[in-house]
Amino acid sequence: MKTPKKLKTLDIKLLILDVDGVLTDGKIYFSDNGMETKSFDVRDGIGLKLLLDNKIEVAVISGRKSKATAKRLHELGIKHVYLGISDKILPFNRLKKKLKLKNENVAYMGDDIPDLSIMQTVGFSIAVADATPKILAAANYIVKAKGGNGAVREACEMILSSNTKSK
Repeated sequence: MKTPKKLKTLDIKLLILDVDGVLTDGKIYFSDNGMETKSFDVRDGIGLKLLLDNKIEVAVISGRKSKATAKRLHELGIKHVYLGISDKILPFNRLKKKLKLKNENVAYMGDDIPDLSIMQTVGFSIAVADATPKILAAANYIVKAKGGNGAVREACEMILSSNTKSK
């Protein structure tokens, strides 16, 4: 995987992700008793753990509240979780301040219009292969995989590779 030139100049310390369409395929399933279920790719989880093991923070900001999402993020050890958020810039700014980071230390991965404002603000923006046209146009990099199918793992490996090369 070739590391994008812009990413090589940055020291990414935080990756923020959307959930539906990024960590999942964007589909929401309901059982007969009304319970929501989602499908998460194990490879993405391993990629996120690799980031955490290498002292790169991971956060999730999602427009939907979901027990399935909360459970998966807890399993992965992700501490910065914001669910049911309509304006994603607010928690982004709070988290950036809390972690004492600059925009250029943050990467964001999204797939749809609610992700656009953060993608235009962070140091490095990443889109999944099946993102909407506006997100694809705004992204600094587009991964080869679709959301929920190893896209996050691809982004994690790229960030790890870039951070290793820049040190």
